[in-house]
Amino acid sequence: MIPLWSLAMAVATGNTLILKPSERDPGASAILVELLQQAGAPKGVVSVINGTIPPVQFICKEPRIKAITFVGGNKAGEYIYETGSKHGKRVQANLGAKNHAILMPDANENFALNSIVGGAFGAAGQRCMALSTLVTVGESQNWIDGLVERAKVLKVGNGFDPETEV
Repeated sequence: MIPLWSLAMAVATGNTLILKPSERDPGASAILVELLQQAGAPKGVVSVINGTIPPVQFICKEPRIKAITFVGGNKAGEYIYETGSKHGKRVQANLGAKNHAILMPDANENFALNSIVGGAFGAAGQRCMALSTLVTVGESQNWIDGLVERAKVLKVGNGFDPETEV
């Protein structure tokens, strides 16, 4: 998703952002741009481009696009980094297991496990800071069953249903 500092910097420097969301869940990006416009962001400061390979190729090769930030899988990220760099762009690519949580044995177990579940599954895990890796230290490894139980009871469903958690 768009870090707020990116939006602020784009507006402050007279630039724009093109958001190419995962083709698997593009809806949140469209809603975000709509909300930004309702909040007064100038039209066109943030645009959404949907699709699979052709929009990625466009972003990587279009000379008016000067920089790319990517968060996602290794295969796509390696392509974007190589192709964008080859076309003179500054490319930032965060691939694979990018966000780690370290669970220490002296943590408050209940608070830590609830925070990990929220960090990993909040926003359906589709945000740049979603936890993708958990490192347990010492006795905190014994808390994994509690983490699994919390994850199992999350209600998966339609994002417009107020009962849905994921």
